[in-house]
Amino acid sequence: MNLKVVDQSPPEVTHKRNPGFPLDLDWVERVRMNRSALERRAASIGARRTVKKDYQLAWLLKAITLIDLTTLNSDDTEGRVERLCAKARHPLRSDIIEALGVGDLRILPGAVCVYHSFVKTAVAALEGTGIPVAAVSTAFPHGLAPVETKIREIEMSVADGAKEIDIVIERGMVLRGDWQALYDQVKAFRKACGDAHMKTILGTGELATLTNVAKASLVCMLAGADFIKTSTGKEKVNANLPTSLAMIRMIRWFHEETGIEIGYKPAGGIATAGDAIKYMALMKEELGTHWLQPHLFRFGASSLLTDIERQLEHGLTGHYAADYRQPMV
Repeated sequence: MNLKVVDQSPPEVTHKRNPGFPLDLDWVERVRMNRSALERRAASIGARRTVKKDYQLAWLLKAITLIDLTTLNSDDTEGRVERLCAKARHPLRSDIIEALGVGDLRILPGAVCVYHSFVKTAVAALEGTGIPVAAVSTAFPHGLAPVETKIREIEMSVADGAKEIDIVIERGMVLRGDWQALYDQVKAFRKACGDAHMKTILGTGELATLTNVAKASLVCMLAGADFIKTSTGKEKVNANLPTSLAMIRMIRWFHEETGIEIGYKPAGGIATAGDAIKYMALMKEELGTHWLQPHLFRFGASSLLTDIERQLEHGLTGHYAADYRQPMV
């Protein structure tokens, strides 16, 4: 099968990392989001155009490289994390890879995301693959521990080998409009991360308004966030397209003003191949194809890969396989 798919080898990542900027409260106060307009725009994604046949298969292969393959359950064990890492090493069955003719491409997830306790386990299981380990830190998912405790957790995750840190903000700071406190805390987290890239989880479903989401996005980017991320996956409302659009437009505005490219990570509830394509289309239309790279866009997902693998098999055979043919963990 001759798929029109871009090279999935590791990109030459030469973009400048976000150095952080002084808190500009005048800029923050100028931020406004029109919910109804964002909802209308978001509703058009996937309705005006779709990708079909070989193009769809190529998009889905690309989507695999953008997944942060995740397990964040209270009953996680070392064995479960090792099985997840085994899946990360071989995200597609060999017969699917052979049938698609993509054996020479690097089809691997963007990262494996685990609790701090399992960072060492994941690092060992992924040795030699180049797949980074991301750790959720700073009292995930609520973020309400003392700041000293949260900073120490980041430092320990980095020491254990995590290359990416997903931190969570204190949502109360946003609801109170205490932008200085939010900025100071995120800046301290960024310092603790060192060379590890920092993804800042906003918990958007708990921020009340899209204007709050947009302002929090800006403050976190000014404080040095490498990525902004929607959710922990534990809120009642997680990632959705209108919220994503608000955050993406702040990324675009930030880039226009500073020249710095910030990554975006929707997380929570993204479980189907169709969902993945909608988010990828949104990124392509709002920020351009350039942003569809692992260093600028990720999905936080635990079951998305299973559905993508089923859709790829359907594209080859015309039949949907049972979930157990693509076991995750």
